Amino acid sequence: MSPALQTDTDTALGADDAVGLPDPESRAMATASSSSVAAAAMAAALLAACGGGGGDSPAGGPDTAPQTAVPPTDAQAARFLGQAGFSASTTDIGTVKSVGYAAWLDQQFAAPRTQSHFDWLTAKGFAVEAYRNSVAGVDATLWRKLIGSPDQLRQRVVLALSEIFVVSMNGLPVSWPGLATAAYVDMLEERCFGTFRALLEAVTLSPAMGVYLAMRGNRKEDAKTGRQPDENYAREVMQLFTIGLSQLNPDGTPKTSGGKSIDTYTLAQITALARVFTGWDFDTAAPNGADASYMKRPMVNTASRFSTGAKQVLDVTIPDTADGAAAMKIALDTLAAHPNVGPFIGRQLIQRLVCSNPSPAYVQRIAAVFDNNGQGLRGDLRAVVRAILLDTEARQPAANPGGGKLREPVQRLVQWARTVGMTSPGDLWAVGDTSNPASRLGQSPLRSGSVFNFFRPGYVPPNSQLGNNGVTAPEFQLCNESTVAGYLNFMQGLIGNGIGDMKPDYTADLAVAGDAAALVQRQALLLAGGGLSDTTLATITTAVATINASTDAGKLNRVKASWLLLLAAPDYQVQK
Repeated sequence: MSPALQTDTDTALGADDAVGLPDPESRAMATASSSSVAAAAMAAALLAACGGGGGDSPAGGPDTAPQTAVPPTDAQAARFLGQAGFSASTTDIGTVKSVGYAAWLDQQFAAPRTQSHFDWLTAKGFAVEAYRNSVAGVDATLWRKLIGSPDQLRQRVVLALSEIFVVSMNGLPVSWPGLATAAYVDMLEERCFGTFRALLEAVTLSPAMGVYLAMRGNRKEDAKTGRQPDENYAREVMQLFTIGLSQLNPDGTPKTSGGKSIDTYTLAQITALARVFTGWDFDTAAPNGADASYMKRPMVNTASRFSTGAKQVLDVTIPDTADGAAAMKIALDTLAAHPNVGPFIGRQLIQRLVCSNPSPAYVQRIAAVFDNNGQGLRGDLRAVVRAILLDTEARQPAANPGGGKLREPVQRLVQWARTVGMTSPGDLWAVGDTSNPASRLGQSPLRSGSVFNFFRPGYVPPNSQLGNNGVTAPEFQLCNESTVAGYLNFMQGLIGNGIGDMKPDYTADLAVAGDAAALVQRQALLLAGGGLSDTTLATITTAVATINASTDAGKLNRVKASWLLLLAAPDYQVQK
């Protein structure tokens, strides 16, 4: 850990004017800072030794052994809930222990969707002229569902998909950008447990994606003016959404020739595919009108703007008789059927749910489920999510320090908020934009800086033990001196005061606050599912016990200090 980071972190937690927390808590936190608070920087050591977990189960197909398992301990149930959703309530822990992993997943797959983002924004008055060029309200509705919606598996998968099929409200220079963003996330909700092919088409024809990657309004070539179709979406639909840059083996490792990886496509093939994505525009005659409902509808093709003649998608010829819709169908069918898609998308979903550096065997098993769900269906996302979460490498913590993943900042916030029962009585959900790295999280949902997401799936931190061991750890791309201190300061304020009308409910914590060990054990179980070391637990317990709990105020101080120290602990921040 760098001296600068140590200084920043200690200052953030040891100052007498700590936001929202009394002086005894600040002193307790300073006592523990040397071993518990240097959070994300020290967390790297826990991942640095090697790659993903074991992988003793068969590499060529799904791992079925854990699917009927019932976890024998609260810790195992809580750990599962931290992967399959965001948080583990005592009720959910009891349910998982009673019905087992697979049955809990079935309940979540069947859970009804709550009010859509688009409808919520409309009901709150954001679909009026004053908000035509605004994203006001979008942050609120995103936090509303991430923190408050009971279908937490769906919300976790939607967050994952939003970081693969990236649209950012920061890059939508069009009327009704807020409603476009809302409709896009609603579409991800609708499609997240369906087929990959249906999701790919919905993403492609989404008005938000059309604007974000410049496919909306893309026109055919014109020899007189020299105009050529925009290649942006053609490039990204291959590079980021389907097949990636390199040809892959079924286990996700690159195919090679002469010691070099083999490209999946050429620049000429990008140019050829761009002609398919011409002629598409909003399904409305009044894109600047007062009715923004077209943002919920797929784009439509205008024949006069669509490139004529035969076209190509990879090595497949699209005949000149195919109109815009037919040409797109052939293109998306071809990309979705490519053998790269299972390992390419499967690996990223594993990274978002379970571990940063999955073993090739794990990737191959998930790719096999993607290729065939057992009933001949390709790209069944429900089957893929189920297989990821029930795989042996998910259900059995890796014996080596390289297993698991750094919890991304948004995930940490949502987990804590759900765990302490945060609600918004006024339905305001005023967490806001948390992008500022110095004072907030350095990350905020649907506010990525580019189509490449907040972090790259293949990111290996340079000049680190992770880098020396070739361990991919995407979330560490967000980890630096500013974000470590900013996260802790922001969470300190939330723990002490809540935000807006959102207040934490500490009733269950206060019931055991007189016993520092019991308090820390309770909170650690819900946050880390048994993932904290005895040393970390002892250090935090010792610090919390220094706060006098003879009064109600003292007990509350203990509760707040314990939450913050746990949220700062490196072995909490690494989800194992």
